[in-house]
Amino acid sequence: MIAIIDYGMGNLKSVHNAFKYIVPSITSVVTSDPNVINSADRIVFPGQGAMPDCIREIEERGLKDAIINAAAKKPFLGICIGLQMLFDKSDEGDITGLQILKGSVRRFISGKEKIKIPHMGWNSVSHKNNHPLWRNISSEERFYFVHSYYVKEEESGIVQGQTEYGQTFTSAIAKDNLFACQFHPEKSGSAGLQLLKNFSSWVC
Repeated sequence: MIAIIDYGMGNLKSVHNAFKYIVPSITSVVTSDPNVINSADRIVFPGQGAMPDCIREIEERGLKDAIINAAAKKPFLGICIGLQMLFDKSDEGDITGLQILKGSVRRFISGKEKIKIPHMGWNSVSHKNNHPLWRNISSEERFYFVHSYYVKEEESGIVQGQTEYGQTFTSAIAKDNLFACQFHPEKSGSAGLQLLKNFSSWVC
């Protein structure tokens, strides 16, 4: 079973529909029940909105421990804010994240190369194709982004994808059983669906 975590902020319907379409034989559920999260085989941690609001909702709904425990031992996919919240802290609201990964979340700055903030629309992701979730996905494939902040990791070895937008930023990370991306695979056409399909069969 794939559990899609509902803390009131994620793009849940699109994610759920994507899994029902690509792997109809696997049960997928949208849930805010820690017991369901604890019993699921795979976890998807999506998100949209402001990070302070997301962290507050997670804590108020009693989901923090279940998320941290799942990220430590089950195939775990973070999407957008679901990537950012895995890190230590964020400039957005100067808030502490879930502290699963070392690093911080920083706001894009429009400098000499003028960029629009938020970063919104299709952009390419460069990767070395050395992770199971990139199976059948070419480097420089385009994915859909919507964000004003990006992660600055402290462990260079976790970087699994990079994107150019006024600078080079990390757009995907992986560590052990955990994979997370800044882009929205559920909104990214065939490449995004392939990534979700790869996740549904990922053995880690």
